[in-house]
Amino acid sequence: MNKAYGAIRPETWETINHVLGLGAVVDEVISIEHLRADTTVTECNIHWPTDSSLLWDTYRVIAREMSRGRRIDPLSCQWRFHVKKIKNMEFFIARYSNSTSKKRLRQVRHVMKTLIVRVEEVLEKASCFVAWAKRSACLELMDVAAVLGGYLPAMRQVAAVARRRAFDGEKVPNCDKVFSIFEPHAELIMRGRRSRPVEFGHKVLLTQSKEKFITDYVVLEENRGDEELLPVVLDRHEEKYGRRPESVAADKGFCPDADTYEELQERVDYLGMPRRTRDFGDAMMAVWQQWRAGIEGTISCLKRAFRLARCCFRGFNNFASAVGSAVFCHNLRILAKTSGG
Repeated sequence: MNKAYGAIRPETWETINHVLGLGAVVDEVISIEHLRADTTVTECNIHWPTDSSLLWDTYRVIAREMSRGRRIDPLSCQWRFHVKKIKNMEFFIARYSNSTSKKRLRQVRHVMKTLIVRVEEVLEKASCFVAWAKRSACLELMDVAAVLGGYLPAMRQVAAVARRRAFDGEKVPNCDKVFSIFEPHAELIMRGRRSRPVEFGHKVLLTQSKEKFITDYVVLEENRGDEELLPVVLDRHEEKYGRRPESVAADKGFCPDADTYEELQERVDYLGMPRRTRDFGDAMMAVWQQWRAGIEGTISCLKRAFRLARCCFRGFNNFASAVGSAVFCHNLRILAKTSGG
């Protein structure tokens, strides 16, 4: 399935959606004078990341791949792996990490330090195995080394972060963390939602016409605040469709600084984006905000009907391709409904 999405690159999906939009504009099926924009988060298919679970993932993947290499060439791996013991350590930490007993918490810290040391030892063995296997004449063994070597950078970062926290007592910033060895591109995004305050994935910027057609989308590889994204919406729209929109509606989170806000007001006839809470009392602004809320229904549809809530494909390119395919399917449905097909 990864290869199926990988066959169509993210840039190709973006081009397909752009051509579909241009055709709809030429046929006057949709209008692009009035836009509304919003962001959402598509999650990666990963478990909740903790230091102990990531260390366990590191150990078991190394043991699995090096055991494959041992079956191919017994001389390539002469070490034993204590997978069950490491799993028991991870289970002990997960079970008692929130204990109220000080004695139990001391045990947890001790087991955590032991787990880190064991994982660091097996990482050194994995590095030796990869270096040895790459010099081998066996293609199968080289393939195993390539797979394991692709995991090693994220694994080393997991072990380094765990050591900084457990041994040095350091508070590690999110930018230094890896939240999955399988999806190292995943980001921690705090949206402020009560039901799900933290999500692991990527932010997606959507722009929509009044016919609910998604005229543009951007999958952000690095998270950016909503207040930085409205100029991106206008610049990309002008680049893709050759003209500026007459109006743009967005929520209060998109409001930039005062200078940028004034520049945006000069670029469009009406900016339906409140700067202050009292702006919601304006009758015109209230109408535009009610219209803006329609994009929330589109986001819900994308997540429920087109599986945009969670991406089950590995790698950022496949992640972006999955978003592009979901937008394409949604737009086809809108065009069929609008044109009466």
